[in-house]
Amino acid sequence: MIRNLILMVTAAAILYSCSTNAITGRSQMKLLPEAELQKMAVTEYQSFLSSNKVVSAAANNRDAEMVNRVGQRIINAVNSYYRQNNLSNDLSGYQWETRLVQSNEANAWCMPGGKIVVYTGLLPITQNEAALANVMGHEVSHALFGHTNERMSQTIATQYGANILDAFMANKTSSGMRNLFGAAVGVGSQVGILAFSRKQELEADHYGIIWAAMAGYNPQEAIGLWQRMQAKAGSGSTPEFLSTHPGPERRIEQLQKFMPEAMKYYRPVGK
Repeated sequence: MIRNLILMVTAAAILYSCSTNAITGRSQMKLLPEAELQKMAVTEYQSFLSSNKVVSAAANNRDAEMVNRVGQRIINAVNSYYRQNNLSNDLSGYQWETRLVQSNEANAWCMPGGKIVVYTGLLPITQNEAALANVMGHEVSHALFGHTNERMSQTIATQYGANILDAFMANKTSSGMRNLFGAAVGVGSQVGILAFSRKQELEADHYGIIWAAMAGYNPQEAIGLWQRMQAKAGSGSTPEFLSTHPGPERRIEQLQKFMPEAMKYYRPVGK
C-alpha cells in the first residue's frame, strides 16, 4: 500500500514537472528548478577554471582568440533566433562566457546558463573555425534545451522517488550531487558520465548546425568533423567527446537530413 502510494505521488510529480520545449516541441521531464541549476553551474564553472589552465586570448593566443570569436558569433546567432521567435525571455538567466582550457582531452561542453568550455585537445580534430562552430553550437543546444536538467532528473527520480525536489535542494552542494551535475553536463573525467539520449543528440545536432549557419559558418563542416571523430575512434583512440555523445555512424546520416534547413540560414562571414 505505502509503496503504491509513493509510486503514485512520484508519477504525479513527474507528470506535473513535464513541459514542452518551445523550439523542439518535445515534452521533457525537468524536475529541477532551472534557476538553481544555473546557480550550481556558476559554482562548478568557477571551480573548474580554478583547477585547470585557462588559455588567455589576452596573450594573443590564436586558438583562444578563435574560440572566443566563434563563441560570440554562436551566442549572437542564438540571441537572434530566440528574438525572432519571441523567446528572448527564455534566455533571461543566461550569462554567457567562453573559455579555452589546456587539456589533451578532446572535449567541449556548455553548462546551463551559458558557460562554454572548449579543450585544446579538441582543436586537432575540428581543424577549422567552421567545424569548431558546429561543435559549440551542438553543446550550446544541450544547455538551451534543458538536457542537463533532464538527465539529472531521471537519475534523481530513480534514487529519491517522490522526494525529488527536497533531495536536490538539501544535497545540491554535496559531492554526490556535484558529481551528478558534472556527469550530466559532460565535464571530463567524472565518474559515471551520463550519455546523451538519441533524442537529445538529434536536437543538438539539428539546431547546432542552424546556430553555426546563422553565425556565418558552413554547417556542412559538421559532416567532416564527425567523419574525423569516427576515424579517431576507429584508430583505438576514442575522443572524450564520444563518451557522452553516441557514435558518429548514424548521426552523419541524420545531419544530412537536417542540412537543407540549416543551409537556408547560411550566410558566409563577411557576405
